[in-house]
Amino acid sequence: MDVVTFTRQLVDIESITGNEGPAADFLCKELNRLGYDAKKMPVEGERCNVYATTAEEPHPAIFFSTHMDTVPPFIPSSEDATRLYGRGSCDAKGIIAAQVAAAEKLRREGIPVGLLFLVGEERDSLGAKIANQQPTGCKFLINGEPTENRIAVASKGALRVELTAHGRMAHSAYPELGESAIDKLLEALNRLRAMKLPEVKGIGPTTLNIGVIEGGRAPNVIADKARAQLLYRLVGPSDQIKQEILRAVVDLARVDFILEIPFVRLRTLDGLPTMVAAFTTDIPALSNWGQPLLVGPGSIHVAHTEGEYVEKIQLHEAVELYCGIAKKLIGT
Repeated sequence: MDVVTFTRQLVDIESITGNEGPAADFLCKELNRLGYDAKKMPVEGERCNVYATTAEEPHPAIFFSTHMDTVPPFIPSSEDATRLYGRGSCDAKGIIAAQVAAAEKLRREGIPVGLLFLVGEERDSLGAKIANQQPTGCKFLINGEPTENRIAVASKGALRVELTAHGRMAHSAYPELGESAIDKLLEALNRLRAMKLPEVKGIGPTTLNIGVIEGGRAPNVIADKARAQLLYRLVGPSDQIKQEILRAVVDLARVDFILEIPFVRLRTLDGLPTMVAAFTTDIPALSNWGQPLLVGPGSIHVAHTEGEYVEKIQLHEAVELYCGIAKKLIGT
């Protein structure tokens, strides 16, 4: 198979999170055509993971895995001499193509691997959570995300926090008669921005992004409600940070911890360049699928952008890289 052509075929199938069905249909059809036993693993409604093994080895020791869903908006594929563009080109449809090509090459050498392609990674890892309830007993899971073909020594965790402040409406000409929820929220945010965050040598710092702020009714009304959504990128356990957030905010706003993905250290292999993934992956939700490794073509710096792309040479290099990692893991 031609890895660039296969990537373009995948990119041209819109699969924004929640609408992965057509991509799953395409992958099932193509994998069955290549001789795999490819099946759909129901997740939610029409959404399905894709699970594929060979007849020769229905329970392989190694699985290649990544996700089918993308962030919006849909951007069809295009290419020039060195790059392939489009939504999902590096995150993570180019990775799907490289993993399928690597699995094909390994199969010709008598080394079977399984394939697991998931829905929902960009939102809540729902596909991974469902797959984790149906493990196969594999020893290793090689997960694909854009790491520029460097193997990750760790992946930062994530903590999503929502602050909700309440006040009392009044005419803005008489602020003493009201209580501004926006003032409360701003003070809470200032305290959180001043909070010292953990840093781990060789991994980096915990970071904070204030992603959404909303509230108020009109410029001439004292705001009775305001809300902010925050995201911490974790380099360790979250318990202490949670306690410090609650102490800092106190009674200025209600604190809700919406989503947590743990920080994970990952296995590496001698001789391969390494990196730290400052982003989260499906790996924490796939704890029953063997020891995880994280590596894939493309740069996370262009993922989720209007000009998302993957270098063609990285796609071809990833095929060889995945094959080499699989062989090292099984000791051939």
